[in-house]
Amino acid sequence: MPATRPIFGGMATILDGRAVAQAIRDEVRERVELLAQRDRRPNLVSIQVGESEPSRAYIQSQRRACAEVGILYSHVQLDPGVSTRQLAAHVRGVCANPEVTGLIVQLPVPERIDVHEAYLAMDPAKDVEGMHPHNLGSVMLGTGGLQPCTALAVRALVHAADVSLRGAEVVVVGHSEVVGKPIAVLLLNEDATVTVCHAATRDLAAHTRRADVLVVAVGRAGLIGTEHVRPGAVVLDVGMNYLDGAARPVGDVRFGEVEPVAGALTPVPGGVGPVTVAMLLRNTVAAAEAQAGGREAARAR
Repeated sequence: MPATRPIFGGMATILDGRAVAQAIRDEVRERVELLAQRDRRPNLVSIQVGESEPSRAYIQSQRRACAEVGILYSHVQLDPGVSTRQLAAHVRGVCANPEVTGLIVQLPVPERIDVHEAYLAMDPAKDVEGMHPHNLGSVMLGTGGLQPCTALAVRALVHAADVSLRGAEVVVVGHSEVVGKPIAVLLLNEDATVTVCHAATRDLAAHTRRADVLVVAVGRAGLIGTEHVRPGAVVLDVGMNYLDGAARPVGDVRFGEVEPVAGALTPVPGGVGPVTVAMLLRNTVAAAEAQAGGREAARAR
């Protein structure tokens, strides 16, 4: 099924993240049903410290998507005053529960909390967002495993645009550990030529105008305009910015301005976001499958 919706009149092809996500959910549902037949239904737990608008929307999407494919989902909201040590202890406790097959710590957390300690406290086999050092190391080595969901979503949408990454000039704007860096490595693993830009980059547009594929993951509304985009480039907007209490987010790309220039473009919402949630589901069912296999192998011994 095509994952893009062509726009005529010289406008960009809009990469339909919802269609890509639906195909992934259909696959996940089948795998969940097979696990359920063996009494191994996946069980995802979400932990949140305090509350924020972006995480609220993401949690709602997770809950709906899990219900659609048959994954059990529960959400734990911790007091915003919890310490790093308390959060890590809670993570360890959840991972120790044999009924839990996957865990996600919602971002952002309060600035005083060192979220790396929470990642270190996870069982890597249940880290369905792929943020434990063991899983990030697998990304670096290109050995598979549980990989960061947003990075997987970006790669899936590049494939949906029918772009060959081998030798392609890819520019990633943003170098966060959660999004920018994993995206850069995943695309590098497919033999793209990858440049990573960030707040200290001099003359951002000079870099981005070279890109065959431009990935923007900064969290700064409207950062990217026509001056940053090479005509015909594939532009993937990871930004989710809520301005002045708006109900709908806007991206890091000035969509209406860039649409006539780009060859393909993701909308916000409806682009990277739905595919990220779908990749979380895929990681969750993969984790459950691996754990079920491990338990059965242990019993056989």
